[in-house]
Amino acid sequence: MKTELDLDLVGKYATSVRHEYEQALKKLVDIPSVSMDPEKKGDIRKAAEYAKELLEKAGAKAQILETKGNPIVVAEMGNDPNHPTVTIYNHIDVQPADAAEWNSPPFEMSIADGVYRGRGSTDDKGPALAAMYGAKYARDNGVPINIKFLWELEEEIGSPNFEECIKKNEKLLATDSVVVSDTIWVSREKPAIAYGLRGLQCAMVKLKTGAKDVHSGLTGGLARNPIGELAQLISECYDARTGHCHIPGFYDDVAKPSDAELDNFVASGFTLDNFKKSHELVSLRQCDAREGAERIWARPTFEVHGIVGGYQGPGVKTIVPHYAEMKVSMRLVPNQNPAKIWELFEKFVKSKCPDATIEREGSLVPYIGEFKGPYADAAKKAMHHAFGKEPAFTREGGSIGAVVSMTNVLKCPVLFLGLSLPEHGYHAINENFDWQQAFGGMKMFVNYFDQLSKLKK
Repeated sequence: MKTELDLDLVGKYATSVRHEYEQALKKLVDIPSVSMDPEKKGDIRKAAEYAKELLEKAGAKAQILETKGNPIVVAEMGNDPNHPTVTIYNHIDVQPADAAEWNSPPFEMSIADGVYRGRGSTDDKGPALAAMYGAKYARDNGVPINIKFLWELEEEIGSPNFEECIKKNEKLLATDSVVVSDTIWVSREKPAIAYGLRGLQCAMVKLKTGAKDVHSGLTGGLARNPIGELAQLISECYDARTGHCHIPGFYDDVAKPSDAELDNFVASGFTLDNFKKSHELVSLRQCDAREGAERIWARPTFEVHGIVGGYQGPGVKTIVPHYAEMKVSMRLVPNQNPAKIWELFEKFVKSKCPDATIEREGSLVPYIGEFKGPYADAAKKAMHHAFGKEPAFTREGGSIGAVVSMTNVLKCPVLFLGLSLPEHGYHAINENFDWQQAFGGMKMFVNYFDQLSKLKK
């Protein structure tokens, strides 16, 4: 093969498979593989079987690995011990979607002017297929590298069975490096390569103060109001205006980013105006771009996701509710331990509301990698060659539990080559992906595989 791949030829290949890519993506997106919904178990299985079919059609040897929960789809292209091996990780489970909130059915992907709208189109089915088509081209054109696939179906619920599964199949999944295409750029004008992920600790706090809702005229003033008490608890946990968490010890172990890292965050092209526009936000907590970037990439958070209880219908029903619950999470940064944060949270809640029931939900460890070295250099070159722009190294505000598991079990570098944009709407209504990113992604992955093939084993 040539020393450098002809990206024009790769581009012609991508154009030639566009219709095939779009139809495969539509069929995959149309499967409502919502991992947190027990009623979607059949769709999860359907997604796994179709994923296996896609990988086999692309020329890979694929199989489905069973876990205590949802299955994992694995595949490989090539098994030459003289060639380096790279594993592509993606997830094909998705968040729920309320069709009433969307402009089009979330599980009937629409295609219009190169935009693919549907749940899972950008998180993470569209990027997964772009990487797969890039791998197919590399294999068909003799790039001397073994490519493995690891497609998960529990990422959106914290990957509870992922680590156990890859431990059991460590030999099958042995690899020299992993590349993850499940991260977001700063903007369409500025590609980004993430090297860090925040961790996560979720919780539900439930409070029951009676057997039923009661008349507020007859009982108000003496009956306890669980919604009011949880609202007060929330205000004691954190300052909603600034985001500062009041739980004692919450910030004790935080590893602050260096000045050089903060300089790089700003140099990435991050602006508050673009951030607001991309996420359709009216206002922000901060007006300084440097601090804003630090807040979303390198600081821990306390967030309230919902309060449940009382009357939810039209108008006002004058009752005192008997039950309420709050749903919260804490995003964590390097050096913070989810178990320790949970203990601090539990102790604090018990001190403020002793008869509340506290349930620990999803828990993920923070991840910090490197942005220097041969793999990082290869990622940077591949993204620059494909998109014509120098990428920035940033951190990611979200969490991918599988990354920590792969680092611990497979003991290899994990790199991030994401294709999603802020306006694609991760976890949001009207989620979408587009051909421009898929087209560039195919070229990027082919170039990346070619560069990895030249690294010494």
